[in-house]
Amino acid sequence: MSRAKRLANHIERTVTGPMWHGPALAHVLDGVTADQAAAHPVPGAHSIWEIVLHVTAWVDIGRARVGGDRTGDPTSEEDWPPVAASGAADWQATVNRLAASHRELAAAVRGLSDEALDADVKHLDYSVDVLLHGIIEHGTYHGGQIMLLRKAFESAH
Repeated sequence: MSRAKRLANHIERTVTGPMWHGPALAHVLDGVTADQAAAHPVPGAHSIWEIVLHVTAWVDIGRARVGGDRTGDPTSEEDWPPVAASGAADWQATVNRLAASHRELAAAVRGLSDEALDADVKHLDYSVDVLLHGIIEHGTYHGGQIMLLRKAFESAH
């Protein structure tokens, strides 16, 4: 299997699993209600919903960077998109978009050559490979935060 296909599979597994360290994002989010997702059980911390929007934003930014379409830093609102609506259907759409963003990035990566993976991202000082591994690590990191927020919410209720 090529490096690009392995990376693409790992990008998808960030959401769907299996992951060697524990649950993937879909499993971490399984059973989270819109009320839980919107809650702030830890003062000063982002909500689960905000984190999911943030992870999705960076997957989309990464896909644009892989395509050479985006190199600048995101605005604060792009980095941490606001929760626009807080109903159950809105939450499900947010979770669905998280999964779709990872699938779309994986599809964009799957056909890349080793040369393309080793090339620097346009106007940035790191390679496409580093960017893609960072996106995987970013999702994993925030998955851990979500688990802690779930526990905080459960202990408060």
